[in-house]
Amino acid sequence: MSKETEKQRWQRNFADLLQELRVAQTGVQILFAFLLTLPFSNGFTRTTGFQKDVYIVALLAAAAATALIISPVAFHRALFRQGRKPEMVRFAHRMASGGLAFMLISMVSAVLLITDFVLDRPIAFVLSGLTAIWFLTFWVVLPFVRRNWGEDDVDDEDDNPPTGYRD
Repeated sequence: MSKETEKQRWQRNFADLLQELRVAQTGVQILFAFLLTLPFSNGFTRTTGFQKDVYIVALLAAAAATALIISPVAFHRALFRQGRKPEMVRFAHRMASGGLAFMLISMVSAVLLITDFVLDRPIAFVLSGLTAIWFLTFWVVLPFVRRNWGEDDVDDEDDNPPTGYRD
């Protein structure tokens, strides 16, 4: 099989990134929807000032994550058919990374809000800290540790796309 051209590689990278963003987008939209409805629930009136502050952080971080994760679509629409795929891939990568960072903040804040509401504050802080460590382990630490493993190995997925694969 022949190697892909640079144009095909950028197209594949963009398609892969958009597929990843679809997964993240669903999660952040569900969290955002939950946070948008929370103040209208009966129990929200019993929240403390601290819990309301944490709620605002979670809500604004979810909004920022949503904006960043969806932004590659708007960017693609603005640059459609202008031959600027490398620029779009770089932009989408930065927006996806920023969106995941805000998603992390929102999720940990939501955990803190809920655990502080139902448990003692010290326990809520411990559980929220463990949640942050858990996410950071899978979203940051493991990917960076794994980044250089097997550099000499041939990645069949990149070299031999499945039959019927189109860029």
